[in-house]
Amino acid sequence: MFAGKLDLQQPRIMGVLNVTPDSFSDGGRYTQVDQALQQALRLEVEGADIIDIGGESTRPGAAPVSEQQELDRVLPVIEALKAASGVLISVDTSSPQVIQAAAAAGVDLINDVRSLTRPGALDAAVASGLPVCLMHMRGEPGNMQQQTDYQDVVKDVADWLQLRASECQQAGITAERILLDPGFGFAKQLTHNLQLLARLDEIVALGYPVLAGMSRKRMLGELTGRETGDREAAGLAAHLLAVQRGARLIRVHAVAGMKDALRVWQAVEKQNSKITK
Repeated sequence: MFAGKLDLQQPRIMGVLNVTPDSFSDGGRYTQVDQALQQALRLEVEGADIIDIGGESTRPGAAPVSEQQELDRVLPVIEALKAASGVLISVDTSSPQVIQAAAAAGVDLINDVRSLTRPGALDAAVASGLPVCLMHMRGEPGNMQQQTDYQDVVKDVADWLQLRASECQQAGITAERILLDPGFGFAKQLTHNLQLLARLDEIVALGYPVLAGMSRKRMLGELTGRETGDREAAGLAAHLLAVQRGARLIRVHAVAGMKDALRVWQAVEKQNSKITK
């Protein structure tokens, strides 16, 4: 059980809900509270274990938004979903004010692409008592793709995540409240993403639950030649490879297909365990 919130002995699904006008995949589709709520409930029915609500686009080249803009986008959706469902909720934010408000509104996880490095974010996360997901990224979304000079991307990412997890523990976040995300697509070229996926077990070996999020990302388009909305099959393959290498939380836009793929994988794993006993 991860921080008393979610059993990660088996892989779980995080459904993506961007309430932004400019996210790379679903920007503009769920900017109204009723639209966002219906999509969240749809993701829950399809099999999402947790809904990740984000109000700031972090696609390559994205510009930051004010804390008030972000609050205005995410807080009404969080409140509406809490009133309508018992599904777990994650807030995708780097803002200390949003962390505080979302925690007060009852979210279950802080998912921060900046790993609580913005001034005040770490203190807000500590005060919330919530689990946190720390993601690797260099720079900001606006310039991250110019910061991809790694010696060994897997070792560099693992070392950075280990350091950041240790810093968060020193600040008061217990180890059992920390997840790690290698940050596929964030300050990484295709070869870096593939190396991270191939060697994801080295990130898992750090001892924290690992989140993998590759849904509809450019890396899949570079491999398949397909546009954003046509990358679901590639995403299923990539996320199953991540699960095989130890990832325990999979962040996706299309939950139903991922749920079915996991059922097949789990059935085979169960059968295999019977054979090897």
